[in-house]
Amino acid sequence: MKTLFDKTNIEKLQLKNRLMRSATGDSLIKDGHPTEEMIRAYEELAKGGVGTIITGNAKITDCKIPFFDMLSIQDDSFIPRLKNLTDKVHDFGTNIILQLAYFGSLLGSEQGEILGPSPVPHLYSNIIPKEMSKEDIKSMQKSFAAAALRGKKAGFDGVQLHAAHGFLLSQFLTPYYNRRTDEYGGTIENRARMLIETCLEVKELVGTDYPIFIKINGSDAIEQGMTFEECKYICKKLQEVAVSAVEISGNVYAFTPGQESYFKDYAAEIASEVDIPIIVVGGNREYSVMEAALNETAIEYFSFSRPFIAESDFISRWENGDTSRVKCVSCNGCNTPESMGRCILKK
Repeated sequence: MKTLFDKTNIEKLQLKNRLMRSATGDSLIKDGHPTEEMIRAYEELAKGGVGTIITGNAKITDCKIPFFDMLSIQDDSFIPRLKNLTDKVHDFGTNIILQLAYFGSLLGSEQGEILGPSPVPHLYSNIIPKEMSKEDIKSMQKSFAAAALRGKKAGFDGVQLHAAHGFLLSQFLTPYYNRRTDEYGGTIENRARMLIETCLEVKELVGTDYPIFIKINGSDAIEQGMTFEECKYICKKLQEVAVSAVEISGNVYAFTPGQESYFKDYAAEIASEVDIPIIVVGGNREYSVMEAALNETAIEYFSFSRPFIAESDFISRWENGDTSRVKCVSCNGCNTPESMGRCILKK
């Protein structure tokens, strides 16, 4: 029988358990660099027993995001401070993965052009981006690859490309955002091209043995959104280009508040059809539900965000025998409109 505390491997990466901290917005940042307070918070996470931490999203280009600061890996000047972060996490035998993202029209920028697959308003921000030329596409792919190489130099155990939640790579997959008529638009084969080529560009620069994770929506669950069948197609293409693991997420508003592990069915079906490890995020709270999913499906790993904000060491509590339901932040329930976007910034 498999357990949540099995020691496993994703390619050459050793994991001390099957439990991960999913990417969570980091607010303890100054000018793109992790502060001492943020490094201590990550130390607490690692000390609390989690096997792998995925950082909050790190920007790959020189763009100033309105309203808040965020991690940056846009040039080599950010490597030394991030190396300090990875060293502290590694002291506890915990892996740390750097999430790479380009927001585009999701949040916009206070300077420079805002790029997107097509000039349509973002459903969250209402920002209309400039349609990317093929030169823009190639430049963005190289920016992801250069950022991944800097992450490798900073000691991260791998990178995760954010292709979910309306970020740029997600927009290319989504018919609403992607109205292109060239080889990057139209069919799912074409809409997936940006993500696949970006993975190949990253691999070319960091080497074939450096882990690349992908975060993707199991379904956009919106009108003119990417469907679940299309997500399965993409995951099979990601397997062909030897992506290391895929984290299945999606649209939380398509589920009932408080629902347990709400992307599990998506993840289980995908895991049954691909050979790469599948991670499921979203509403994971009950130890017994995850243990059953581990043994009854091909899902290999489980990730969490909000629970770590309220109880950074619940993994150690579970390992020591107290497997009661994980706590969460006090925001009148998870994945409600009132809680979204607030609890991820609490710490």
